[in-house]
Amino acid sequence: MTLIALALTVVLTFVAGLHVYWGIGGVWPGTDQRSLARAVVGFRGVDATPSPTACFAVAACLVLAALWPAALAGLFASPFQLAGLVAGAVMLALVFLARGIAGFTPAWRRLTPEEPFATNDRRFFSPLCLALGAGFLVLAFERALS
Repeated sequence: MTLIALALTVVLTFVAGLHVYWGIGGVWPGTDQRSLARAVVGFRGVDATPSPTACFAVAACLVLAALWPAALAGLFASPFQLAGLVAGAVMLALVFLARGIAGFTPAWRRLTPEEPFATNDRRFFSPLCLALGAGFLVLAFERALS
């Protein structure tokens, strides 16, 4: 369980760091704001990235999500009781699983047709969300049964 918790924490912290980087004006993996938006946002006709405030808000949510598996694995003291940690992990699992599944639906494809986002979403972003969701479910069930 600790290995899964650490993996989730590391991956989510990295993704949060990317959002902070974009919030302060970074453009990787693009070369400018437009190419970055087409690479990581993907909505039809997108030509600008979300605002710094939006990037920082997503980063903050991802940091909280990154702390959750570590707390669930008992890597640090948490103010939440075990039942709350398990319930939170299930909710996070559902969010990530829903996003992962959405990435393979025709409706999502119609909303996010811009390349290279559409290809990267099928190859990387959606599978990553599915893996994160599965990791949260495994942690939740392991802790609930222990």
